[in-house]
Amino acid sequence: MYDYRVTTAVTTEPLSLAEVKEHLRLTSGTLADDTTTYQTITPADQDVVASYGLVGSSVDVLGVKAIVNLNSGTNGSGASVTAKIQESDDDVTYQDFTGGAFTVVTETNDNAIQEIEYTGYKQYIRVIATVAVDTCNFSADVVTTVGEVAEDDLLTALITVAREYCENITSRALATQTIVQYMDSFPCENDYELARPPAQSVTSVIYTDSDGDETTLTANTDYIVDDTSNIGKIVLPYSKTWPTFTPYPVNPIKTTYIAGYYSSDMIPKSIKQAMLLIIGHYYENREAVMTGAINMTKKVEYAVDSLLALYKVRWL
Repeated sequence: MYDYRVTTAVTTEPLSLAEVKEHLRLTSGTLADDTTTYQTITPADQDVVASYGLVGSSVDVLGVKAIVNLNSGTNGSGASVTAKIQESDDDVTYQDFTGGAFTVVTETNDNAIQEIEYTGYKQYIRVIATVAVDTCNFSADVVTTVGEVAEDDLLTALITVAREYCENITSRALATQTIVQYMDSFPCENDYELARPPAQSVTSVIYTDSDGDETTLTANTDYIVDDTSNIGKIVLPYSKTWPTFTPYPVNPIKTTYIAGYYSSDMIPKSIKQAMLLIIGHYYENREAVMTGAINMTKKVEYAVDSLLALYKVRWL
């Protein structure tokens, strides 16, 4: 038998605030109120610059949807513009956004607008560009959806509530989190399972003897991590046995590991839909459910359980 607890707070939820608002049809009422435009590269005759040396300003897109526009004016003779979108968690270290490269602008296709929707999950984005041969007139901007913000705190809390509900029903970790699993003894078998799959990586396996002295096992020598099966496992290598020791009376064996889906787009759509149903129900019913709404609550619970049924972990 084992027990476990989550030791780090989830930082990135499976659903964004923008996705929830779209599901609930929450808008400010007008296009002008619902969208905001930010310049990442300001309009100008941009001089020649090599190797993506023209770096645009960052735009915070956390919790909103975003479209990035490359607005091309007139290119100089034989000149070209090569531009792409980059993304970052901290506005310091950036990486290329997959699918974020604009078509190279030449004299044959200048004076036009290119549009790419940002579908990533980072907080910050920007546009960087290379200008070759001669001066080119262009700019880049980011258009974001704003929507109603008065209840953002409530919706953010409901996203967490829905995730925790689905995690408890499925016994899965939906968002990346650190888990410490405790056991009273090593198993008789040559492996043991990790709670809340999927397992991403194992940080440590430590056992504590009756004197309170801790021993850390060595990965790939004392144990092997199975992080490819449906339920992650700690497995003994060939010719190895579990340590023999007099255990500490409380939680003598501690396995620390990272669990959860690597990214939101890897989470099954049925689980996300279940989360949206839960959020919608609690958004509309903010107090204790009265008699007239009990049947509706049962219908929501049935729909959620049906969506989650295929993803409940069947322990071996």
